[in-house]
Amino acid sequence: MAGELSPIDKAKFVAAKRAADLVEDGMRVGLGTGSTAAWLVRCLGEMVREQGLSFTAVPTSTRTAELAREMGIRVISLDEAKWLDLTIDGADEFDADLNLIKGGGGALLQEKIVATASDQMVVIADAGKEVETLGAFPLPAEVIPFGWQTTQALIEETLVSMDVLGRTATLRMNGDAPFVTDEGNYILDLHLKRIGNCRQLAMVLNQIPGVVENGLFIDICDTVIIGYGDGEVETRDINEGTVEKDRLDFVETDNLFTDLAD
Repeated sequence: MAGELSPIDKAKFVAAKRAADLVEDGMRVGLGTGSTAAWLVRCLGEMVREQGLSFTAVPTSTRTAELAREMGIRVISLDEAKWLDLTIDGADEFDADLNLIKGGGGALLQEKIVATASDQMVVIADAGKEVETLGAFPLPAEVIPFGWQTTQALIEETLVSMDVLGRTATLRMNGDAPFVTDEGNYILDLHLKRIGNCRQLAMVLNQIPGVVENGLFIDICDTVIIGYGDGEVETRDINEGTVEKDRLDFVETDNLFTDLAD
C-alpha cells in the first residue's frame, strides 16, 4: 500500500501519478524503462481500467511492454506509430538545463530513439536524481559485441582528452555473463565522476567505431516532474521557463501497489 512505501518510492509514485495526468485520449505515448517508469505504467493502467482512458503506447523495452500489456494498455511498435505525442521516462541524473544521463536500466538506445520521435519528452524522477553537474552516475555506452574490448580501449583513450575526472570503462555484467540489451549489444559503463562538456562528449563518443549510442540525452527533455517523499511534486518546463508546485495525497490502491516488481 502507498502508506507502506519508502520515501523514495513515494517520490517516484507521485511524480509518475502527476505525469500520467498528461496522457489524453487518442494520444500515442512513449513509455520509458526503469523503476519510476514502472509506477507510470501502473498509474496509466488504472486510468485505462477505471476511467476508460484510451491511448496507444510505444514501450522502450521488452519488460515495459510486458508490464503495459499486463495493465491492459494497448501496445504498438514505433514503426506502427511513426510519431508520438509524448514520451514519459525516468532518468538516472538530470541537471538544471534538463540534460540527462540515462541507461541504468540498459534500454538507452530504444529510449533515445523513442524520445526523439516525440513532440515532447517528460522526465519523471525523485529529487535525488538532480545534480549540479552530470557524471557521478556511470555513463552507459551501448556497444556491439564484436571487438568490444577494442572499443573499450578506444573509449578510454578518447576520454584522456575530454573534460572528465574519471576515465575507466567497465563491461556491465548480468551474473557471470555480459549484460545484453534488447538489441543484442553490450553496455560499457563509463566512470567519469564529472562531465565538464556533455555536448562535446556525446558527439565524440558516437564517432568511435563500435559505439552504437551513449546515455547522454542533450536538448531532448522538455519537462521534468520531480517527486518528493512527502507527496510534493515540482514541474519544471525548460521551454516556458516555469516552475509549478503541487502536493498529491496518497490513496491506497490495490491495483497499483500489489506485486510491484521493477
